[in-house]
Amino acid sequence: MSVRSEAVSEAVTPEILIQRARDMVPVLKERAKQCEADRKVPDETVADMQAAGFFEVLKPRQYGGYEMDPQVFYAIVSTLAQGCMSTAWIYGVIGVHNWQIALFDPQAAADVWKDRNDVLIASTYMPKGQVTPVEGGFKFSGRWAFSSGIDHCDWVFLGGLIFGAEGEPPEYRTFLVPREDFEVVDTWHVMGLKGTGSNDVVVKDAFVPEYRTHKASDGFMGTNPGRDTFTSDLYKLPFGQIFVRAVSTAAIGALEGMLNEFVGFGRAQVGSMGAKTSDNPLAQLAVADARNTVDELMTILNRNFDVLMGKIRAGQPLDDIEQRLHFRNQASQVVERCAQSAWKLFSSTGGQGIFTTLPYYRYLNDIQAARGHYANNPDQFARNYGAVSLGAENADYFI
Repeated sequence: MSVRSEAVSEAVTPEILIQRARDMVPVLKERAKQCEADRKVPDETVADMQAAGFFEVLKPRQYGGYEMDPQVFYAIVSTLAQGCMSTAWIYGVIGVHNWQIALFDPQAAADVWKDRNDVLIASTYMPKGQVTPVEGGFKFSGRWAFSSGIDHCDWVFLGGLIFGAEGEPPEYRTFLVPREDFEVVDTWHVMGLKGTGSNDVVVKDAFVPEYRTHKASDGFMGTNPGRDTFTSDLYKLPFGQIFVRAVSTAAIGALEGMLNEFVGFGRAQVGSMGAKTSDNPLAQLAVADARNTVDELMTILNRNFDVLMGKIRAGQPLDDIEQRLHFRNQASQVVERCAQSAWKLFSSTGGQGIFTTLPYYRYLNDIQAARGHYANNPDQFARNYGAVSLGAENADYFI
């Protein structure tokens, strides 16, 4: 992974941050059952991540951030997931918002961090908002599902559509709303990613000023309102490329965590019929498959961002749509690939694997739950990528 020397704090380096994440893994394992039972990442875990500087990785320097390359951020996500995928999931989602706010009018970031630099932002981008233009901004209402980590956040990004003249496509925007203007509804009773607390958010006739909205078209074209204030190359990345990895990378770490548990257990395990797990051909194949999957997926992730950041630093436009679709398609495959490898490991645990005293079920269910995210559906993105390669028009601008 590459990091520009001027983008690294004198006191904090990528290596230090990633080591802090590794050091946190045993703690996250200890807290995993509490996290599941509470259906929320423990407050002390979020406090630990803040103290470690994890939420500063993609944050603008003007507000105490490090402005590091995205590869550092994803390495932390993946590492945390080895201990608890729910924790890594909310870190990935919430942490990437400290990058996204740099795309907004700079006044939006000033509103969020005017009193404290440690304020966190949640999201749910479903285009559920009912939007009415008014003087200076919009009247905004709606109900959104799947707001991961919302209980730890004082602001939220919410999706909405602005409809123009008849026959014109609606304009998608992200609306930034403060805690006093939304209600959290406890709906999160699920089979996996239980600790993410991805509850519903309700807004009733809130006023959102124009400057606290962001057009998806600006994120696609790189014409973001914040570009003259937040000038780091980091903020020239397309929104679609960086966000989708925030909701897939935790699966890679969870698979690696499951693999580590399986290897540690399997080396000494003798089944009820006297057979060693280490001699089981299916177990051998499952371990090799999982190792290859983790290595391949992280290698592609880092390669793709090396390419994107390399183009930005060279002053080259990011106008190769097929390449962006290729990277987008690869991101969408991550969870599916991890789920397949995780099932092979689980199937090799024998009768022991079904006991909740062991963590296999949690890794498996968490990865499966991540497959439900819209961004992690590989089929739709593969079809579009294949269609464009065959000469059709691109139908996905979230790239």
